[in-house]
Amino acid sequence: MLKYAAFIFFSLLIVLQATAAQDYSGDNNMLKRFKETEDPTEKFNFFFDSPNRYNDNSAYDWLDVVNSYLNITEKVGDSLASRQFRLMQAQIYYDMGDYDKSIAIANVLYASKDTMQPETREVLLDLMDETYAQLQFFDKQIDIRKEKRELGLTENIAFYDIYSNLGLHRKAMNDYIMEVKKTIAEDDFYGLAAYHNNVGNYLRLDKSPSTAITNLSKAKGFIEVYLNDLSRVKTEKEIVKGKILRGVIEGNIGKCYVQLGQYKEAIPYLENGIATIDENLIGQYSSDVVENSLALAEAHLQLENYETAKRYLDKDFQFKKVENILKRNRLLAAYYNKTQDFRNESFYLRKNFRLLDSIDFNESSIKKQQLVAVVAQEDLANSRRMIDAQKLEMERARSEMQAKDERINLVFISLIFTLLGFAGLVYAYLKSIKNQRLIAEQKHIIENSLVEKDSLLKEIHHRVKNNLQMVSSLLSLQTKNTRSKAAIEALEEGKSRVKAMALIHQKLYQNDDLSVIEMQGYIESLVNSVQSVFKKGGHNINITIDAEGVELDIDRAIPFGLILNELVSNSFKYAFPENMENGKIYIHLRKNGEQGFFEYTDNGVGLSEDSDERASSSMGIRLMNRLVNQLQSTLNIDNTTEGVRFWFNFK
Repeated sequence: MLKYAAFIFFSLLIVLQATAAQDYSGDNNMLKRFKETEDPTEKFNFFFDSPNRYNDNSAYDWLDVVNSYLNITEKVGDSLASRQFRLMQAQIYYDMGDYDKSIAIANVLYASKDTMQPETREVLLDLMDETYAQLQFFDKQIDIRKEKRELGLTENIAFYDIYSNLGLHRKAMNDYIMEVKKTIAEDDFYGLAAYHNNVGNYLRLDKSPSTAITNLSKAKGFIEVYLNDLSRVKTEKEIVKGKILRGVIEGNIGKCYVQLGQYKEAIPYLENGIATIDENLIGQYSSDVVENSLALAEAHLQLENYETAKRYLDKDFQFKKVENILKRNRLLAAYYNKTQDFRNESFYLRKNFRLLDSIDFNESSIKKQQLVAVVAQEDLANSRRMIDAQKLEMERARSEMQAKDERINLVFISLIFTLLGFAGLVYAYLKSIKNQRLIAEQKHIIENSLVEKDSLLKEIHHRVKNNLQMVSSLLSLQTKNTRSKAAIEALEEGKSRVKAMALIHQKLYQNDDLSVIEMQGYIESLVNSVQSVFKKGGHNINITIDAEGVELDIDRAIPFGLILNELVSNSFKYAFPENMENGKIYIHLRKNGEQGFFEYTDNGVGLSEDSDERASSSMGIRLMNRLVNQLQSTLNIDNTTEGVRFWFNFK
């Protein structure tokens, strides 16, 4: 009977292959080559090893052929081949963006995963991992990753991408850097490109586009080196993968420029990103293409290229993410507002309102539950490790107790008088238990006191920040009632300095660690605050901040913040005339052990020849000198060929 079934199966395969030879022409046609492959396992390997399988035939053509083979294998009862064709079917639905159908098929296969070959099971688990990520079922995604770890397919469960999907982009970036950076070799150019792209994208999502562009530019450099490296032989699959990453990187750079309001600079990056992805991801759904197209529409709207913007908004995309639907409706409403079609504008605004009303509560509730699930999974894993360690400790203690009992028995047999010594040991043991309880109680009291102290400190910093904001508001009121230009400027400078100190206290009460301030985020916030005062928006001035990983205590952070406030304010006021382009500010802060170094440069007009005389009379320079003295250092000022440089060492 089995021989007869096998005969029918291979006969039908020959018929299908003959049909393929008639339907498709060309030696490079992937679907034709797929049909000409005889063994189902070889077909399976060919399918998943072909990154360009949709070049000549659409995903629907592939689906029809795979369904035909699936029907044949089910009729003849070949369960192994059936599972392989079903897995191909699930992958095609994923490529088409139909994630619900893909995961439904994958779940059926998952029930029989124990009977699969290791290679097939690995492909299934990877597909389920990616599909659950697209559907935002993070608890199920974690279960799949745990199984991959148990099977030895991965060493650790990574949570950073899940944190990012839940909106915790800064935590995602920190976890990603900690887990991934140490695993990348210096000559792994693709790995370095992917690493800097992910770090840059997390910064972009966390609303730090200037810093993000720095990392994304590094990523673009590494991927170009990877693609142009002729010394290493790369497969076609690796080349396509590298080109797709290049397209993703260019799209992310373009989206950063849109965030910065530099729309002309953004357009070529976004267009190149879309073209590269489309060229190398033929026939497959890509959320990057959707997001880049919406960013292009936004850029053209801002540049008043209304027809071009409308073309991008009218593209027939399958919007899988709610945020993309909301953004498209918002941009369409903006387009109709610009073209004075207020009826359509109102229509798309109402669509967003209805959509937001239907998802706001449910989505926030679901995300919170998923976040709790993620944390619970981490706690559960940690608890299990602790339990295992405790079991080992208990086994060791049990062994020690047994050895001790044996020694006591020997002592009792040989010398009965050792009973007194044993009694003394028991007494000491009981006393030690009592002491341990007292220590535990005192420790509990101390821990409660520390928690209370932290709460009080946070409340103090919060109130100080509120008081400083009130002072800033009073200065603003005074400014409105003052006519003297010199007095207004002095009040504005004072308000800026008050804001710099308030920002310190805000960062402190927002931190878990009340003793130090993370300077990269503080400097970014301070620079944004100064930019908003001078209304320059970063259009002509490129600001680079290099202070990643530096932390300072409040005694050094406050004078440092006031110094930086003076320097940035002076640059905006004096260094860059209105007609000057390509203005640059570079802020560098490093700390190595007990020693620190600060440097601030700009390429503006520089200091005048009488800067020494002005320094003695300028309140800003005198204030900076006193603040640097508080840091036990001396302020150094150098006129450079372009602009000016301030620097000092500190402890």
